[in-house]
Amino acid sequence: MNVLPALLTGKPRVEFGHVKPIDELEIPFAIIEGAEAGPCLLITAGVHGSEFCSIESAVQLMQTKPEEIKGTLVILPILNVRSFHNRNIYIMPQDGKNLNRMFPGKPDGTVSERLANWLVTEVFPKADAYIDCHGGDLDEGLAPFTIFPAGSEKSQALAAAFGIPVAVAAGGSGYTVDAAHKLGIPSILPEVSGNGLWGDDTVGMMTSGIRRVMQHIGMLPGDAPITELNVVTMWVPTAPVTGLWYPKKDLADPVAKGELLGEIKTVFGETLASIHSEKEGFILYRLTSLSVNEKEALLGVGTPV
Repeated sequence: MNVLPALLTGKPRVEFGHVKPIDELEIPFAIIEGAEAGPCLLITAGVHGSEFCSIESAVQLMQTKPEEIKGTLVILPILNVRSFHNRNIYIMPQDGKNLNRMFPGKPDGTVSERLANWLVTEVFPKADAYIDCHGGDLDEGLAPFTIFPAGSEKSQALAAAFGIPVAVAAGGSGYTVDAAHKLGIPSILPEVSGNGLWGDDTVGMMTSGIRRVMQHIGMLPGDAPITELNVVTMWVPTAPVTGLWYPKKDLADPVAKGELLGEIKTVFGETLASIHSEKEGFILYRLTSLSVNEKEALLGVGTPV
């Protein structure tokens, strides 16, 4: 099967299975259709296969009952299956590329590009709203935040319903939510947990946020509480050299423009590079590994809009 089953049958159902979007990849799916008509919400997780909080949250939501919802819930809990089993960070092992930089993809490209193209052409257009769940990879610590496409009021409203106070208005292209936004689909990317960790508290934060979004779009009964957002932009410095990374700032720490954020050193203690902030703001996430390679992201600085 290289396409998902029909999403609207008019009958309440739960359907689990695997879909093969491209020859080299088979991914699990769940479709939960309610008895009453309503919106279609797409949830993806495991774009980065070692962000386990996002994956477990999606797995738990697959137990949603048809009688609980209006409309259709579509869940793809592990998009990057080989990375999940191999515990790789960032990339799809089949081509060494970061799937969340490949959108909208290419029909004749590498594995990650073709998977992105399948999502953009075959899956995204079926959704009325989209949540791409993330959770800080094995080498990333983070304070929770939600990314939404800059300029999209409907996406920002989803972020406010999700409930994390810090929201990043993201520009640029290549990302899941940017590709969905360009198709007119309100989209958010919540980041919860970090370092690949997962537990009742972080999984609970993610699933509760998703359920509030389901209320917001009319899939679940009740009115979703709306969180007042601290909307920020994010600046991400990358490593100019390979070496040992020594951050000077921790999560949520305030940062002044020009302040030292960290240093990259040799094993003998020689300083190879000093990283100073180009922006005023606070630390959203940071690399927690001692090792760092040239061009890798070191941390994210959030600057209020």
